Amino acid sequence: MRVKRIDQIEDFIIRNKFVTINELCEEFNISKNTVRRDIDFLTKIGTVKKVYGGVTINNILPDPLTLSSFQERQIINEDLKIMVAKEASKYINDGDIIFIDTGTTTANIIDYLEGIKDLTIITNSVIVLYKSLFYPNINVVSLPGVLKRVTASIVGSSALQYIKDYNINKAFMACTGMSTKVGITNSTHEEFKIKKAIIEKSQCNFLLLDKTKLGKTALLTYCQASDLDYIIMDSVPSNEYIEYFEENKATLVVAKNL
Repeated sequence: MRVKRIDQIEDFIIRNKFVTINELCEEFNISKNTVRRDIDFLTKIGTVKKVYGGVTINNILPDPLTLSSFQERQIINEDLKIMVAKEASKYINDGDIIFIDTGTTTANIIDYLEGIKDLTIITNSVIVLYKSLFYPNINVVSLPGVLKRVTASIVGSSALQYIKDYNINKAFMACTGMSTKVGITNSTHEEFKIKKAIIEKSQCNFLLLDKTKLGKTALLTYCQASDLDYIIMDSVPSNEYIEYFEENKATLVVAKNL
């Protein structure tokens, strides 16, 4: 019950940009002490920050509307992204039911699945859907919703309902940034909800990223390293992150050169 309320409070703050403690008390019919505890939790994970007179969203990264387009991001570190995706494809087997997240790295996984039999992919990535057209061995399930062009993704509450109905044994996720302080983060609220739901539903979670995302924090934390089974990177990270992964029992995999 508390988790659901915190999510609702988070949504309310993001929609309104700034709210007072009294407004939260009235909106959710809870005491000031309860509001303060929930705000403390959201502050710790980096979603919001306390300011004079109330609380506001923690705009650590620029507003999602200023994000580069998918096409612009796709050409940045392209070789490294392909290398990481190819490594991730080695963990996909015949008969798997997998989720492939939106992202310029995860979309490349499709290019290495030609020989896999009876594979089902669930996705909200427009690019993954398009690439799958050329692989008849892949069964594809598209999440329903609204097209978000800047991320080439399908988002919305209907997608969240859809996720509940499916079994997923492996999820291949992307992120905007990773920090040892706040975890794995994303810039857009619509995608954050889907990512969070997938992490909770999947039996085995993979995170694909390159070293440029380490130490960066976006607006919303959708999971912690402890929620991940494998972290696939383009190169060996610093000792700080190696220890962080080990403490959270997440296996680091370094992709080999193409």
